[in-house]
Amino acid sequence: MQYLKKYLQKTTEENQDLSAISFLSAVDHIYKTSPLVAEKIIQELIDQRSYLKLIASENYSSLAVQQTMGNLLTDKYSEGIAGKRFYAGCENVDAIEEEAVTLVKKIFGCDHAYIQPHSGADANLVAFWAILTHKIQSKELEKLGKKKLDELTDAEYEKIRQLLVNQKIMGMSLNAGGHLTHGYRLNISSKFMKASSYDVDHNTGMLDYDVLSKHVKEEKPLILIAGYSAYPRLINFAKMKEIADSVKAVLMVDMAHFAGLLAGKAIKGEYDPVPYADVITSTTHKTLRGPRGGIILCKEEYKEVVDKGCPLVLGGPLPHVMAAKLVAFKEVDTQGFQDYAKQIIKNAQALANELIKENVCVLTKGTDNHLVMIDVNKSFSLTGKQAENILRKAHLTVNRNSIYDDVNGPWYTSGVRLGTSALTTLGMKEDDMKQIAQILVNVLKNAKPVFVEKTNSFSKALANIDEKILSNAQNEVKDLLKRYPLYPQIVI
Repeated sequence: MQYLKKYLQKTTEENQDLSAISFLSAVDHIYKTSPLVAEKIIQELIDQRSYLKLIASENYSSLAVQQTMGNLLTDKYSEGIAGKRFYAGCENVDAIEEEAVTLVKKIFGCDHAYIQPHSGADANLVAFWAILTHKIQSKELEKLGKKKLDELTDAEYEKIRQLLVNQKIMGMSLNAGGHLTHGYRLNISSKFMKASSYDVDHNTGMLDYDVLSKHVKEEKPLILIAGYSAYPRLINFAKMKEIADSVKAVLMVDMAHFAGLLAGKAIKGEYDPVPYADVITSTTHKTLRGPRGGIILCKEEYKEVVDKGCPLVLGGPLPHVMAAKLVAFKEVDTQGFQDYAKQIIKNAQALANELIKENVCVLTKGTDNHLVMIDVNKSFSLTGKQAENILRKAHLTVNRNSIYDDVNGPWYTSGVRLGTSALTTLGMKEDDMKQIAQILVNVLKNAKPVFVEKTNSFSKALANIDEKILSNAQNEVKDLLKRYPLYPQIVI
């Protein structure tokens, strides 16, 4: 009982918090079996309290969400969907999944929702295969006068299989801000389908819809993917739908990064994909601030095939994570979350504007969402890897990212991606973003690549900085985080 005992000693009966007691009791219980795991959980809390989290794909979920994931629902198999399971004894899982689906439909205003995917990548795989099944497989079965795959001969099935794996997808290229699962050659998305990519304008770094329209008409993909991992602007989905319709493509939107901004009503109108997209995928742990996982929204036309994510792609759902998703969706369905979503964008814009004032090369010269992309090669003569490492030493956690026409490749990169979701969760506002921008710029402009005598060249990964400058940055971060403590109810 070492962690809980210390907590009880440090707090009075009046200010003890049940969520903190539950958390520390769980850690103490884990300690009995694995001291390493317990110690690393506590150390992760200490680390996250000591570093500014600027990784755009991360956030801080509530203790209620976290504790929901650690329960005996994990012991239940529940393939299928609510009311149609392949296992008995799923009544409790059914109730959770049904309420979660109903709430997601309310939040996003969509026809249907599927909450089982374990991640955004899994959600994309389910979406791809659901579209292929609906648009290709079902029509081929109809032509053959068959209703089920099991009724086909081996030759008939092979003909359909070849059709499935020879369809074309088209998504934003990785260097332009797209995601691995949008057709990147090292990802499975480009291996079971033919993949082509579209890029951003070389001068503005932004989508040119006229150029994209021409490109789509040349490629004629079955699936046109809209969405991003590192694109700091909104996408006009009315235009994307018009472009998709011009070649009778299915419009699939990956909103993993901006789902929380949409749910929080900070993105509206033609920038809301729900009225336009046929299928939409998302994670639940980025701007949605929930547990690590995925969801799919779709038009009624795709409901039946999307709900067959198992056996199509997925195995058993994770009932404990579905329960945590429901808790997170309850948190999303509040005015407080709407205020939060709007503040994320205000903070990102304040961060971007302050960086621009300091002559940092901010891609697209600003942002409309939670993302800020900077070119550290042009701004500081550093690789993304060098910038990532030196900022970590200064207690700012970022991730390097490929950018358009990247001269350093996908490992070292020339860019750094910044995000404001997690810091906004802590309660930070625009003035705090300006201070963070100043810390970041001061560190990077004083960082110098490490010379490696063994290779007689400069390291592409490591950089040095004057210890006084580094110490000053660390102290500024420390003072800032003191004003915005993470999970303040947990005293260790």
